[in-house]
Amino acid sequence: MYAVDGASFTVAQGEAMGLVGESGCGKTTAALSIVRLLPCNGKVTGGRIALEGQDLLTLGEEELRRIRWKKVSIIFQGAMNALNPVRRVGDQIAEAITLHEGLDRRAAQQRTRELFEQVEIGPARIDQYPHQFSGGMRQRVMIAMALACRPSLVIGDEPTTALDVMVQAQILELLENLRREMKMSLILITHDLSVVADTCDTVTIMYAGRVMEQGPLPLVFGHPAHPYTMALLQAFPDLNGHREMVSSIPGTPPNLQCPPPGCRFHERCRYRGAGCQEEEPPLLEVEPGHRVACHYPGAREVKPL
Repeated sequence: MYAVDGASFTVAQGEAMGLVGESGCGKTTAALSIVRLLPCNGKVTGGRIALEGQDLLTLGEEELRRIRWKKVSIIFQGAMNALNPVRRVGDQIAEAITLHEGLDRRAAQQRTRELFEQVEIGPARIDQYPHQFSGGMRQRVMIAMALACRPSLVIGDEPTTALDVMVQAQILELLENLRREMKMSLILITHDLSVVADTCDTVTIMYAGRVMEQGPLPLVFGHPAHPYTMALLQAFPDLNGHREMVSSIPGTPPNLQCPPPGCRFHERCRYRGAGCQEEEPPLLEVEPGHRVACHYPGAREVKPL
C-alpha cells in the first residue's frame, strides 16, 4: 500500500508552502518522509528527496542525524507529547545545540535564552518544566527547539491545531516573522485554508496520497482548477459574504489498500466525465507555475478565499 504515491513538490529558499488536504490524504507522511522519520512499517521506495542539492535517500542513519535539526527540523502537532515532561525545557533545547553546534553547556544555555527571546518567552523560564507552560507557550518552546540550529527548512505539522484562535494568530505571526528574519523555508501542514491564505506563498493540495493541484497561492485559491480544490474552498465559510450554510464534500477518501482506478477523486466529484474512472490524470501545467491533475481542469470557478 502506498500512503503517498508519486507526490512531487519544491520549496524555494525563504518560501512558505502550504500542504493541504483532508485527514488521511498523506500530508504528514509526505513531510516525515523528507527526514525519514516514518514509523517502522513505512519506508520510501523510490524517488529523490533533495535538500540543498543533496539526496537524503542516499544517506545513512548517522549522516541523517547530523542533518536533522541542523538543516531541517519539525514542529510537531502536540507540544506536550513532543516535550519530555521530566526535563527542563531549556535543557531539551540546549541538548540539540550542544550535539549539532559543538557548543559547551554555558554557550548552549545562552543561545537558548536568545531563542526564548525570539519566540517571546522570558529567558528566565528556561529552567521550568513543560507542565508549567500553557499550550501556546509550549508551542513557542517547540518553535524555539526547531530553530535552535538555524535550519534551512522547518516543517510545521499542524502546529496550531490544538490552540485557541487568538493564540493561533500569535503563533502564526511569530512563525511568519521568524521565517522572513531568518530566510528559512517552511512547509506548513494544515486543514485550515485561512492559515494557508495568511501565511504561505505556494500551496499543494493532496488527496488520497496524490497531488491534485499546486502552484502560487493567488492562482490556486483565486482560480482553482481541480474540483477537489473547488470543493475545499466552497466548504470554507466566507466571513465577508452572506451568512449561509457551507457545502460539504459528500463521501470519504478512498481506502488506499485498494485505491480506485482512474482519478482517485472521481467517486466524490460532481464534474466527473468520460475517462475519469478509467484513466489517471497526469499533473500538468495549466498556466505558468500552476499544475493540476484533472481531465477537466477549471470545470467551474468559485469565489477566492
